Amino acid sequence: MAPKTPLQRVKEEHGGKEKLADRLVDLIERGDEDKAELRKRLLAAANSKLLRLHKVFSELQGRFGSKDKLLDALLELMKRSKDQDYRTKLSGMTPGRLLDLYRAQQRRTKAAQAAARS
Repeated sequence: MAPKTPLQRVKEEHGGKEKLADRLVDLIERGDEDKAELRKRLLAAANSKLLRLHKVFSELQGRFGSKDKLLDALLELMKRSKDQDYRTKLSGMTPGRLLDLYRAQQRRTKAAQAAARS
């Protein structure tokens, strides 16, 4: 069986591009951008990008609650929670990149702990 196309996945999992865009508008934190303008931009985006955004923001919302809490958890894991300059640098990154950094740092920490035990 061939893998499903992004369009098929959007229709099956979310009921259409409009419904997925509405869900993303609620998930994405946009400072001063109007919701209608954000929805318009999301409707113009590719289905695969919308699926990727939904995955990232759902994980962010489910595990951490907000980008700031993810940033706090990442800095704590790196043992750099008091480094305000580094925090400022990281706060300019996208939530997807921060999630990737968090996962990579978790793997590094687990590998270091395993090496220390043996």
